[in-house]
Amino acid sequence: MKVFATKVIPELAKELFANQQVILDEWTGAQPISKEQLTGTLIQGGYDGLLVAGVKIDADIIDAVKATVKVISLLSVGFDNIDLEAATRAGIPVSNTPDVLNDATAQTAFLLMQNVARKAFYNYRRIMDGDWKSESFVKNLGQDLQGKTLGIFGMGSIGTVMAKLCKAAFNMDIIYHNRRPNKAAETQTAARYVSFETLLRQSDILSIHAALTPETTRIFNAEAFEKMKSSAIIINTARGKVIDEPALITALEQKQIWGAGLDVTDPEPMAPDNPLLKMENVAVLPHIGSATVHTRNAMGQLAAENMLLGLSGNRLKTIVNKEVYDR
Repeated sequence: MKVFATKVIPELAKELFANQQVILDEWTGAQPISKEQLTGTLIQGGYDGLLVAGVKIDADIIDAVKATVKVISLLSVGFDNIDLEAATRAGIPVSNTPDVLNDATAQTAFLLMQNVARKAFYNYRRIMDGDWKSESFVKNLGQDLQGKTLGIFGMGSIGTVMAKLCKAAFNMDIIYHNRRPNKAAETQTAARYVSFETLLRQSDILSIHAALTPETTRIFNAEAFEKMKSSAIIINTARGKVIDEPALITALEQKQIWGAGLDVTDPEPMAPDNPLLKMENVAVLPHIGSATVHTRNAMGQLAAENMLLGLSGNRLKTIVNKEVYDR
């Protein structure tokens, strides 16, 4: 059996493949593998499995490789980068890596919230620019977080961890909006379920933890920003396309909201001349939500276990297109 990975994966995962005599090849290029390179590699190499990180797998790729590829295992919790309908039609099960990155991603949201509130990235740049001189008593001031209202958009596992962190550290009041109420999260965090409009109007900090769907795509747009507090901070560690980025830039420039912390952007990578990178109330990270040793090892292990199960004809642990087994 042969598996191809679109990025270099953790050693722990490599050992799992080696122990089962599965040949693993990895893309080691400085740039993400292109659609044409990936398709050609999979066909010419006759690979049985595909480990996916950081690339889009569309219907063209799936249709081209379906004669050989038996399993697709994603090194991510999100699966909006793959055409699931095409994979299901081709009879290819697809898995993801949920839950193992909950803590790391929520901690990144927590980190961004604090950095934006205290203008940490901006003030660091001031030091690098030689602008740390006599400090004004009334300029470059941040915001307090104690007792503020945290709004969670998408109260799943990651959103619940974020709510717990904010409750414990800053005694925040928690409100949230979901497709449906999450009673377990309410019990753990004393959170209140509210409408989307109430979430916009009442949140001091609004943290996004929802999956990217047709309903959530650019749901944070100009109309949404107009309803938010002028002192509000928006945090996004979910998917870049949940926010209408030009509308966010306008909202910040016109002071409709106070600040933003982004670990995901649209597109990725962000252009170095993006105006968000120059704003004092904005903190941007290069999609490092799950980038800890422990979490990446756990993601790699789960992805490898799913792959090995699929190659041996068994059901994947964390299948995302369950209907493939009904075929």
